[in-house]
Amino acid sequence: MKKWIVLASVLCAAMPLAAQMGQQGAQAPPTTAAFVRQLYLGNQRNILASGNKMPEEFFGLRPGSQMEVRTFGQHLLHVATFNFLWCSQAKGEKNPNEGHSLEKELTAKADIMKVVGESFAYCEGAYNALTDATGAEIVTITQENGQVQQRPRMGLLILNVVHNNEVYGSMVTTMRIKDVVPSSSEPRPAQPGR
Repeated sequence: MKKWIVLASVLCAAMPLAAQMGQQGAQAPPTTAAFVRQLYLGNQRNILASGNKMPEEFFGLRPGSQMEVRTFGQHLLHVATFNFLWCSQAKGEKNPNEGHSLEKELTAKADIMKVVGESFAYCEGAYNALTDATGAEIVTITQENGQVQQRPRMGLLILNVVHNNEVYGSMVTTMRIKDVVPSSSEPRPAQPGR
């Protein structure tokens, strides 16, 4: 009888450990919110790395003679402006950049990269808090033109990712004009087993 009690005790003690080991091997199913967060982080990495890589002498370069085309530095500041705008609205907070026209105020690389980094850091709170449930919530936003709209929170954050990627494409053009390889085109390290 004692043998059975000892054996039962050992099995009961081992069951939670076995269950925990099984859970570690199984991954949670992917979510839409996690995918959007992953897109945002890739977007952030490419923009910040490319901004850091571009020599300061080219921050005033625009890919053409039309003055309405943004310079490389203005593209970065445009990203920062909309990061602050849309992420503050996704968070339900006052825009920390309200009243500033970054594209007109800053020209030095160090100042531009500082504010762009701050804008991405500010957005991280919105993307880290995002779940599929909170992403479906409707938020009221005011676009830069003053138009008031209602959007799903996740839709607003997807808009931010898409917008940043669009601006990044313009940044890439300017980098290529000066033979600077954008971060997204740099060779990737070889994967083990390939």
